[in-house]
Amino acid sequence: MVEIIPQDSTLHVRYLIGKSRHLLFSIRRKELAPFGVSPRQANILTILSKLGRKTTLVELARYTDREINTLSMQMMRMEKDGLVRKTRETPKSTLLSFELTEKGQQICKDIYKVVSDKLIISVLSEAERQQMISMLNRIIDAAEKYTTAKP
Repeated sequence: MVEIIPQDSTLHVRYLIGKSRHLLFSIRRKELAPFGVSPRQANILTILSKLGRKTTLVELARYTDREINTLSMQMMRMEKDGLVRKTRETPKSTLLSFELTEKGQQICKDIYKVVSDKLIISVLSEAERQQMISMLNRIIDAAEKYTTAKP
């Protein structure tokens, strides 16, 4: 199979970032399948576990870079699956908060044992990983500025 490499290095970087993201996501999805959670659900479980307390949709949106409506649907499915518990701050309040259930806590412990990301990224030295983190953060910052810029 012939590999098509864009002549423009900017396009090539975008292509490589996309390809690596897709491959890592696919591997993660296969690894998490036995636990019955998706990579996005695993991310939410990890965030809730790290925070160690009830969390609102607004706070989750900040940590996941997802819109509140998207997260709301995700949290409804996760509540239905018994992974999270939803509570209202006061009985008639619209402010909802979420926390892990025992099932969610157990799955979170189990998925910490999944190590593909560490094995794959271990091909880079610590210095190279730190350099990559710095470069990707610069790309993210530039993209965020671009998305908030007025035309």
